[in-house]
Amino acid sequence: MDETIAWLRDRPYYAGQIATHRTVPGRPASTQDVALDSRLESALADRGITALYDHQADAIEAVRDGRNVVLATPTASGKSLAYTVPAFERALEAGETTLYVAPQVALINDQEDTLDGLAQDLGFGTPVGVDQYTGRLSKTEKETVRERRPTTVLTTPDMLHYSLLAYARRLWDWLFENLSLVVVDEVHEYRGVFGSHVGLVLRRLQRLCREFDSDPQFVCCSATIGNPVEHAATVTGQSPESFALVDDDASATGPTHWLFWNPPEHDHPGYGTGERRSSHVETKQLFVDLVARGHQTAVFTRARQAAERYATESRQELRERGEGDLADSIAAYQAALPRDRREGIEDGLHSGEVRGVWSTNALELGVDIGGLDVVVLDGYPGTRMATFQQSGRAGRGTEPSLVTLVAGEDQLDQYVMRHPGEFFEGEPERAVANPGNDHLLPAHVLAASTESWLRPEDRELFDESFPGLVADLEAEGALERHTTPDGIRWTYDGGDSPQHEMSLRSIDDREIDLIDARRSERIGSLPFGDVLRDAHPGAIYHHQGTTYEVASLDLARDVAELTPTRANHYTQVLHEKAITVEDDRDETGLASRDDVTVRFADVTMHKQITGFERRARDRTGNDGPLLHRSARGQEHPAGDRGEFSGGDPRRRARDDSAVSAATGL
Repeated sequence: MDETIAWLRDRPYYAGQIATHRTVPGRPASTQDVALDSRLESALADRGITALYDHQADAIEAVRDGRNVVLATPTASGKSLAYTVPAFERALEAGETTLYVAPQVALINDQEDTLDGLAQDLGFGTPVGVDQYTGRLSKTEKETVRERRPTTVLTTPDMLHYSLLAYARRLWDWLFENLSLVVVDEVHEYRGVFGSHVGLVLRRLQRLCREFDSDPQFVCCSATIGNPVEHAATVTGQSPESFALVDDDASATGPTHWLFWNPPEHDHPGYGTGERRSSHVETKQLFVDLVARGHQTAVFTRARQAAERYATESRQELRERGEGDLADSIAAYQAALPRDRREGIEDGLHSGEVRGVWSTNALELGVDIGGLDVVVLDGYPGTRMATFQQSGRAGRGTEPSLVTLVAGEDQLDQYVMRHPGEFFEGEPERAVANPGNDHLLPAHVLAASTESWLRPEDRELFDESFPGLVADLEAEGALERHTTPDGIRWTYDGGDSPQHEMSLRSIDDREIDLIDARRSERIGSLPFGDVLRDAHPGAIYHHQGTTYEVASLDLARDVAELTPTRANHYTQVLHEKAITVEDDRDETGLASRDDVTVRFADVTMHKQITGFERRARDRTGNDGPLLHRSARGQEHPAGDRGEFSGGDPRRRARDDSAVSAATGL
């Protein structure tokens, strides 16, 4: 890697752009022997695992001692064995079950392949079984899983919410009666509204476990965050004191070179503007050079369309260099792709057939893609946590790897360029969730009332506001009070299933299908909010090497029709945003300045998309606006802002109201 870095420094077009070069030294592995069931020991030995890393062994021993565990070590440090060993031991010894919860189905697919293979190698007649239970399965496949009664069930928070908890007594009694371990993977992903929802789902899980006389332990796996124990306790509803923290990574790594890369300022004779060459364009140049030098490289960028557009341009540039075979090995990876396409890219990265990929943060989670030679970050991801999570994809065993952070021109990126020491030596950010959110709690209390009697003692699991909330829901007619020999109980007295009246992921879970109008073929789908940004009428949409223009967006049918185009421009939406302070919560002094007051408040954010702007494609990074356009087809010179509306006025009013969303934070 030293040779590659020296080569980059020698390129005239990169002169002066390396702001910082630091090398994090590698280390040998530190392992220890752990007593294992002979069948499990043999199955692991067949995979070349004859000893466990210290952090794996420490986590396993803590679980054996009855502790909850939070394992906070970097990507590819072997966290999965820390819960696999106890899960399999308990299944072998007593038929106990494990519930594995992950935020993305891709993680579940990856874990199922690994765990099922290990279970099969335990030998004939083993009681250990592994199955996923996700929304991707057909009705028949789901029935087969329930009939098979695996000892390890892998699922998402969504399916736990919609299916497992809702039908616990009818279909899942065998799982909950024997539930011994709950694995919460990528627990740092459960932040904000999504994390608050998941925290409430896990509290509902614990209510049912009490009904079935089970008391599972929790194993939480996390990236490096500033408050792993506190956050794991918040999400799971367990006490912080019940957790053992394991955060000392003992796996082997090679040296990692970090380059902080600052694109040059635009040349304006006689004065400086602070404007810099586009980080996208600079990243593309680096990516093409690194791939051409034989390095398997991943770029992490923030937007789906940036990943698609610059993957296409990278292929074009490689072909212009005469590297047609390499051009065909470049991919774009993002969450809107069909499942089979995403899995094909993951397999290609693992095998080496895919030599380079432009990705959103969809690839930063722990899906096994092997070790890459280089990771390039197109702009600072915004947190040290996300930066180290993405950079952790670089590293192939003990071989040297390279991470390059290409700065944008915004203030945070430039601050990191000027103060690298604060990045490398600073504390990681804290993850925050609030299961006591009074906007979310009522729906989960209603859902819980369909799963089991509500009792006054449920206050311990939910929130101090629980008694008043139950009283309000009873007064509204949503809950019915019962007096039983064991005390007061409440049951659901509403109409439809409360589970299906809420989404864990967002306020609006509408999905819009993207149709290639030329072939009448569905090429993917986008959430409603993303469609308004990326697939409005007139938008240029990049997808797997093809450039489309959005011909129509039918929100009555939730369909966008796209037609291929050779347009030499791209589009950006225009929007208006307003934030209203609803209620003050608290205030404190700034840690570094006693004379500065920091206030915390409930706020409502309204965002209205008003139009879009066409910009010329310029490989030098000097993109410029061409026209503003409204959805009526009216074009305005750059600088004039067009309205984003059109169509039936009655429907337009409905769509505009959907665009404006009020969110309590």
